[in-house]
Amino acid sequence: MWKHHSLTMSQNTLPIKDTGNVPPKSVVVELLLSKFERLPEKDKRSFAYGPVYLGGSGAVIGLLANSLFRGVLNVSQGLFTSSLPMAVLPFLTTVALYNGAVSQPLLSGELNCPTCALIRGGLVGGIAGGLYPVMLALPVNAGLATRYSTSPMPEKGNVLRFWITITQPILRRMTVVLLLQSLFGIYLSSTHYGIYVKMLELPMSDSEELTE
Repeated sequence: MWKHHSLTMSQNTLPIKDTGNVPPKSVVVELLLSKFERLPEKDKRSFAYGPVYLGGSGAVIGLLANSLFRGVLNVSQGLFTSSLPMAVLPFLTTVALYNGAVSQPLLSGELNCPTCALIRGGLVGGIAGGLYPVMLALPVNAGLATRYSTSPMPEKGNVLRFWITITQPILRRMTVVLLLQSLFGIYLSSTHYGIYVKMLELPMSDSEELTE
């Protein structure tokens, strides 16, 4: 069904009366936004708040990774200092990337491939909302461990090996969480693409008809 709708988007969204002219992008966006406003409220809320939920789960992963690194490095100081960026940065990054990679392209008619939408959603969820918070927790807590001397630091030449040794067990413990975050991104982008298809199927109103 998705393939059929992606191939017929221009007929559904741009009812030009045999002029053979392609309307400018601004007109296409205006038509799509007009259709979007006619969607049920639950669909509009999904577009508005879906990325926020994905970002929120990314923030939780950041806090979890922060807690694990603090435990491994025996850091007890600076709890608020480390927790704040670990929650805020993954949240903002995930929301911004999802909107830029999925939501906005759909609402502007630039993303007409369902597989592409699912891949984008999965990557945003898995990388921006999953792997990025884990990787961010490493330097944040390494800095605290160095500052407060809570854990022996590696000698020169063994720095990379030391941090890989520290990080690998944490990544293994969080594998399921990272996978679930990727699946959440895929589910969200699948839902939004379905809403996009529903939006295309809405009949044109008189005010949306394009004339020569």
